[in-house]
Amino acid sequence: MAIWVEVDLCDGCRRCTRACPYDAMEIREGKAYIGERCTSCGACMEVCRSKAIVTDAQPRIIPDFSNYTGAWVFAEQRRGQLQRVSVELLGKAQELAKVLNHKVSAVLIGHEVSDLAKTLIQFGADTVYLVEHETLKEYRTEAYAHVFKELVTEHKPNILLMGATHIGRDLAPRVSRCVGSGLTADCTELSIHPEEGILLQTRPAFGGNVMATIANRFSRPQMATVRPGVMEVIPTPEKEGSVITHVTQLTEEQIGTRILEIVKEPKTHGNLTEAKIIVAGGRGVNDAAGFELLGSLAAALGAELAGTRVAFEEGWIPASRQVGQTGVTVRPDLYIACGISGAIQHRAGMMDSKFIVAINKDPYAPIFKVADWGIVGDLFDVVPELTKQLQAACQIMCD
Repeated sequence: MAIWVEVDLCDGCRRCTRACPYDAMEIREGKAYIGERCTSCGACMEVCRSKAIVTDAQPRIIPDFSNYTGAWVFAEQRRGQLQRVSVELLGKAQELAKVLNHKVSAVLIGHEVSDLAKTLIQFGADTVYLVEHETLKEYRTEAYAHVFKELVTEHKPNILLMGATHIGRDLAPRVSRCVGSGLTADCTELSIHPEEGILLQTRPAFGGNVMATIANRFSRPQMATVRPGVMEVIPTPEKEGSVITHVTQLTEEQIGTRILEIVKEPKTHGNLTEAKIIVAGGRGVNDAAGFELLGSLAAALGAELAGTRVAFEEGWIPASRQVGQTGVTVRPDLYIACGISGAIQHRAGMMDSKFIVAINKDPYAPIFKVADWGIVGDLFDVVPELTKQLQAACQIMCD
């Protein structure tokens, strides 16, 4: 593809130089000139009033995807335990499918996991595609991607959602490559375009400073991974559905990898996305010693400890404990924000908490705008006193 300037038509208006996002356009002797930095994005062509900038590129035609239908969810399970993000995605899939008048399906892969199909139906699946095989007992990228390729090729789903877990982040790009489709990772919001009927996938970009909405117009299925804790669970206990068993002829030779040993890391804390109470700290906690103070409060409440991006970058908390656009999204019953100013990047990760308590010595901190209760004061005075009273109350109850 080439792009060039018809010199006789150019009037040197400089609109193209202002529109070019790559500084590839300049004016030489009163005429537009395209430099080496040009990516052929077409921004200059759109603003050129004299139609002096032209290209030999043919407009891309959107294929006919009318035979692709349904919203699919990867029902991630580990050793027979269904992951919560799977039922969260079924809730969102119901919303998307309703707009499109499509059906919701879950893809359940493993060995001796058929008993999970009923649960998936109760959380919104009209159909469960069940694939059981000895080679699928433990997750392996090649094996699961092979099965997905078989299913997608045969049934042609319109939308395919996976959780942005360790498995989902490994599997989704491989499936995307196998079926020749695009993929948007770590989405925080999904919706349907009211006119085009395509999936709009929103995710943080540029370190969480902006939110980008991405649309896939030229391939199917429309694929996205979604962070755990972002979507709401929508149970449908009276729902009825069907189970379709897919038989795969997968062999160990086709997979190419073997699991020699599974080593589990000792769990030092619970799952942040499933926590009922969270105590979180930000820049105002000052250091790791400050987080020990918050840890005492968390212990008194039976809560999980978390923090902001600054807390992670300073090494006060591990990456798995970071809440926000570039961390995890949580929705506990109670969220206690200590020394957190309330930047929009952090608020996006905890806004769906049932109740929010903010402790900050700055009465104008943005966190107070979203808090249900606010305590204006130094956290190093407030938190120890709060911990002391909670411990005393607990002792009275125990006695």
